[in-house]
Amino acid sequence: MREKDFIGKVGVMMAKITSSPFTEDWLPIKQILNGMIQLDNGEYVTGIKVHPRNIFIVDQGLQNAIIGNLRNFYNSISFEFWLIIADRPVDIGLYLSNLQILYNNTDSPIGKKLIMEDINKANMFMSAEYNVVDTEYYILFKEKRMELIQKKLHTLISGLANSGLNSNQVSNDDLRMVLDNFLNGGVHTTFGTVMN
Repeated sequence: MREKDFIGKVGVMMAKITSSPFTEDWLPIKQILNGMIQLDNGEYVTGIKVHPRNIFIVDQGLQNAIIGNLRNFYNSISFEFWLIIADRPVDIGLYLSNLQILYNNTDSPIGKKLIMEDINKANMFMSAEYNVVDTEYYILFKEKRMELIQKKLHTLISGLANSGLNSNQVSNDDLRMVLDNFLNGGVHTTFGTVMN
């Protein structure tokens, strides 16, 4: 590790430059545990994942009520928070495997033709030309004290429930996916396991 001076418009800043090729070494993240990102300064980043609901299939009165309740909910939050919308790649490999088994066990030529059309359509969606993703919605916040974290989580979950939306605390996997989404520009990375 070496130290280098950076001179900017505001002044001089001392920064440590590492020779590490890993982004994780530059981030102030200590660990991800129990649905929280623990930062080097002792703060935690956590929040909730909002389950999507299509309000456009309900009548206009209910749509207006949900939107009004959400407006009131957002205006009642008394702490800093971030609304995050992230895309998670969809893996339909299991679905394709089940279709292949069904195709192999079907004797009817018409049934085989219909199943093969579904297999071809699923393969088309998995191609690089289509970017099939689930859009996920998060409300995240930063806090040091554990009792305030629990209070804020309860506030968010109950406020959304009063608005007609379900939510739950983010999981470790959710937080890793959000970080991966931001750090890699939405490009999903998959690395295989190397074995001896």
